Amino acid sequence: MQRRLAGVVPAGLAMLAAMLAALVTVVTLALLIAWAFGGVGTWVVTNSGQIQLLYARKIAWLDEQGIAVAGMLSDGFSSRWLVVVAQEVTGRLHRVLAFSIVTVVFLVLGLLEVTAVDRQLARIPGDVAPRRQAAIETGQKFCSYMAVRTLMSVVTGLAVWGFARLMGLELAAEWGVIAFVLNYIPFIGPLIATLFPTIVAILQFESWETAVVVFLCLNVIQSVSGSYIEPLLAGKRLAISPFMVLLSVFFGAFLWGVPGAFIGVPVLIAAVTICRQFEGGRWVAELLSGQDGA
Repeated sequence: MQRRLAGVVPAGLAMLAAMLAALVTVVTLALLIAWAFGGVGTWVVTNSGQIQLLYARKIAWLDEQGIAVAGMLSDGFSSRWLVVVAQEVTGRLHRVLAFSIVTVVFLVLGLLEVTAVDRQLARIPGDVAPRRQAAIETGQKFCSYMAVRTLMSVVTGLAVWGFARLMGLELAAEWGVIAFVLNYIPFIGPLIATLFPTIVAILQFESWETAVVVFLCLNVIQSVSGSYIEPLLAGKRLAISPFMVLLSVFFGAFLWGVPGAFIGVPVLIAAVTICRQFEGGRWVAELLSGQDGA
């Protein structure tokens, strides 16, 4: 965006427009997920009495089966516990929003240095072509990855919303938004987007059979979009070992939490692209790609 706008408007204005576009995108996603989880938290607090009654019934059933631990579990469950959980979720969302602001700051600094870095690469002794090509391809693959991921996030969010409406599941709009935003985080995001509606289905319908149907159908939606349609759209251009994708997501989450889980795959894409441009690193790229060259 910055490069294309720079051809028709001053460079500073082009950078400002790109920065504002990124800021609006990040803030919008953060507000959407905050609104969705806020709605879920409000629903939990509003229905806390019914939830506790249902929980007491299940505890009584476990006691009838001779499971003594049920009594200890019932002592720790209360409306206050639900409020604490809601506050913890809200606190995590605030940290994600703070990280998003830091991300925008890094983006601004990076946009300011794009031209300078290009000149610096040209001044380094040796063949400059692999360096510039690695940078160009990394940017192109980032664009392809985010475009495909965004498209599939929209499709997944609409599918989850439609299924929730069809099932009569409460908070259908919230589940659609959560599925849309969290789909940007491979593996972890879809898992969270599946578990929360399943728990609410148990509480709403008081039937484990219905909850199983909700869980299975949501997993089918996530699997079809993430494991079939998305790889089909991305093709070999973004071919990366599924094991390495999973490892990058969990390693990023281990280092930086939810934001780390989000940037794990882009970092892996950059590593594969850069290694492929240099003779000494091509074996690393082939290993991380997970492709059988035979």
